[in-house]
Amino acid sequence: MSAPPVTVLTATPEEEAAIIAAVRAAPGRTIAGPEHVDGLYALLSDERVSGPIYDLPRPITRDRIAGWVAQSADLQQQGRCILAVNLDEAGEVAGYSRFSIWPERSSGELAGARRADLQNSGGGRQGVTQSIGWMFEVLGLRLIGLTAALDNVRSARAIEGAGFRSMGEVESVKPDGSSRRSLYWELTREEWERLHRL
Repeated sequence: MSAPPVTVLTATPEEEAAIIAAVRAAPGRTIAGPEHVDGLYALLSDERVSGPIYDLPRPITRDRIAGWVAQSADLQQQGRCILAVNLDEAGEVAGYSRFSIWPERSSGELAGARRADLQNSGGGRQGVTQSIGWMFEVLGLRLIGLTAALDNVRSARAIEGAGFRSMGEVESVKPDGSSRRSLYWELTREEWERLHRL
């Protein structure tokens, strides 16, 4: 699981319980299950898709993806994670979103990717915007922190296009214990609401 946002918030017990319940329910999302493992494996085996994403299990094998899906389901029951898939018209996995949640801090993070043939169409920016709105409005979070690789220009554009404030760089820890420098942004619910009231 990724690291929580740099800014530390403290949720009330009622707020924390509401976030956990919302994460468990994950309304409006197609939750990744065993039936999506092959599709996720095909998606993430493409280095154009998975290359910039630091928190994927590596090396990417079908067994590791199956374990990641199962681990994400366990974390969802704790109110700490949602692994959702986006399906194309043929029912194939065309992308994924992984929401890491810290209910005690009313905070979260979003990671995800789209199939290579769907990239650079503007849909990624729209998807980020919709997912951020969902995290604030449906999950009830008050803060979202996002990272991207230093050279991931496409993600940086999508993040900044969604209204996030650049906060410099952070050290991101990979699942294997190694680290990488990442660009870092934050956005509060109040900032989001101001942007979308205009």
